[in-house]
Amino acid sequence: MASVDPSRSFVRDVKRVIIKVGTAVVSRQDGRLALGRVGALCEQVPNQRKVAMQVKELNSLGYEVILVTSGAVGVGRQRLRYRKLVNSSFADLQKPQMELDGKACAAVGQSGLMALYDMLFNQLDVSSSQLLVTDSDFENPKFREQLTETVESLLDLKVIPIFNENDAISTRKAPYEDSSGIFWDNDSLAGLLALELKADLLILLSDVDGLYSGPPSEPSSKIIHTYIKEKHQQEITFGDKSRVGRGGMTAKVKAAVLASNSGTPVVITSGFENRSILKVLHGEKIGTLFHKNANLWESSKDVSAREMAVAARDCSRRLQNLSSEERKKILLDVADALEANEDLIRSENEADVAAAQVAGYEKPLVSRLTIKPGKIASLAKSIRTLANMEDPINQILKKTEVADDLVLEKTSCPLGVLLIVFESRPDALVQIASLAIRSGNGLLLKGGKEAIRSNTILHKVITDAIPRNVGEKLIGLVTTRDEIADLLKLDDVIDLVIPRGSNKLVSQIKASTKIPVLGHADGICHVYIDKSADMDMAKHIVMDAKIDYPAACNAMETLLVHKDLMKSPGFDDILVALKTEGVNIYGGPIAYKALGFPKAVSFHHEYSSMACTVEFVDDVQSAIDHIHRYGSAHTDCIVTTDDKVAETFLRGVDSAAVFHNASTRFSDGARFGLGAEVGISTGRIHARGPVGVEGLLTTRWILRGRGQVVNGDKDVVYTHKSLPLQ
Repeated sequence: MASVDPSRSFVRDVKRVIIKVGTAVVSRQDGRLALGRVGALCEQVPNQRKVAMQVKELNSLGYEVILVTSGAVGVGRQRLRYRKLVNSSFADLQKPQMELDGKACAAVGQSGLMALYDMLFNQLDVSSSQLLVTDSDFENPKFREQLTETVESLLDLKVIPIFNENDAISTRKAPYEDSSGIFWDNDSLAGLLALELKADLLILLSDVDGLYSGPPSEPSSKIIHTYIKEKHQQEITFGDKSRVGRGGMTAKVKAAVLASNSGTPVVITSGFENRSILKVLHGEKIGTLFHKNANLWESSKDVSAREMAVAARDCSRRLQNLSSEERKKILLDVADALEANEDLIRSENEADVAAAQVAGYEKPLVSRLTIKPGKIASLAKSIRTLANMEDPINQILKKTEVADDLVLEKTSCPLGVLLIVFESRPDALVQIASLAIRSGNGLLLKGGKEAIRSNTILHKVITDAIPRNVGEKLIGLVTTRDEIADLLKLDDVIDLVIPRGSNKLVSQIKASTKIPVLGHADGICHVYIDKSADMDMAKHIVMDAKIDYPAACNAMETLLVHKDLMKSPGFDDILVALKTEGVNIYGGPIAYKALGFPKAVSFHHEYSSMACTVEFVDDVQSAIDHIHRYGSAHTDCIVTTDDKVAETFLRGVDSAAVFHNASTRFSDGARFGLGAEVGISTGRIHARGPVGVEGLLTTRWILRGRGQVVNGDKDVVYTHKSLPLQ
């Protein structure tokens, strides 16, 4: 329970839970019972039977579970339609079909619905009971007292009470017609029972993830994780009511407000999602929470996340409208501000480093976290270099005369809003922010918690340097992991996600969003020493590639060596130098036998530390094959004096960066002359290798004419002639 969302911490004290299952959850689109879904809700395990084992699991954990179910009318209607069809003549089928009586449907469907629950619970060794009630029953105080006693007795016996409104004998003419009613549907019945039975939590299961600001099908609608009456009551637009049943989201919200104001927290969430009930009771932030103290809390993080993304987009559009010189000045001001605040930045970073050491973080992470002496000056220099580069946006890339006086221009423009998730390295924040400013993009940044102080002060220094006519919200700093999950859903606002971190981080992000993701998961870089290599040169390259910054993604992780060099003095010299510097050497299947090194667990391993793997290969093609099999398509290098062999390697290795006689550490945006980088991409779409300003741009077409129309192409003579850009 340590990971419980703060707004859901009340679940620690929950014992009695009322779960309302909506008609849309119980039934399929065709009106038939959704056996798999109801079963899974019963057992809450990931297989084909989805509400009984969830309830069984809660029962076994000591929770008191009460069900309120809808669906009887729908089940009965489907059964009666079938019987009517079977017993109808062809002539009867030609006549207009009368709508079936709802009370008759309820009477027929109730037995079928309860039979389903009874069968599912029996399979799970759980007993259930049926309690049918009407609105008028609750007018009798003795009925209410007896109801409570009966439910208490059933719960003591570990029996699940299943409530349903007895629609078959209800005296109400239609939902909401009688304003004096005590309850109006099964949603409001669930709210009423929460008060009568003193429930600790009410869960309303629906066919959507929770309460949205508008109809869930509209892209602009956003889920509201915590309902705050003062904020949300006026801004919510309800769509159509439920596709089945009498309720819908309007009824659920009314029931939730009633129950929560009286002291029972309520969560509206999806009955379609696996283990949704258990997730609520584990304190996960799913669905929409209604709580009597919600008005004292800050707005939902989801709302602030969307607002942050929208604000970044709006600011980016204002930034694009500035002149090239004005954008350049912003970068120069940022560089000056970093240098002016160096002592404060270093102080906050030292606090992060000290906390990381106390927490027992590994040395490579602490190394990446540390802002070393001279780093601020280096960052400021790279920002000034970036500022003095040619303006990347609004450049005409291609100009074509489509027809007489009809000119088409292909121009460069920003992508829009970028979300960058990075671990450990606070200097990455500075590089990314400067690239976003230069490319005219809005930016959302989420750094690792270990660098929270460093990232916070760097963000403040940079945003304070952004003029008001653009707005400091151009660059947003995301501070919690919850906000990342919310931001990854905003594919209508955020245009690109770039994760910089572990394989696990990248994989999780790719699996959690519809937004395009750019980056790399691993940095398994190779240096191959060919038999014709200058061994002194090879030594310098290998040492630099491994020890210059072993935690970097462009550091050498595997050293491949031509088999003819196995016993050469030059290769021995390289091994001695690596060991002298403290590098732990592991051997592949051939090397560990020949040289006695500990055996490498896997060739596909990124050490990110003072360690590497050594292996021997037969020739350059064997080296290429090894890299393709075990590499990560990041950066790979050959050391050789044979130009033909070098060309074979350069053309044969399918990596984002391939070098000849140069350290893999050169694979870097600043060293490539890009000014800085937001990351290195090993993908093949949009951008590849170190991603600088150009990787953060896209294109748009501008067509300039003089009133031309297509009109079936009758009066247009296409020339499609290339024109000079100037």
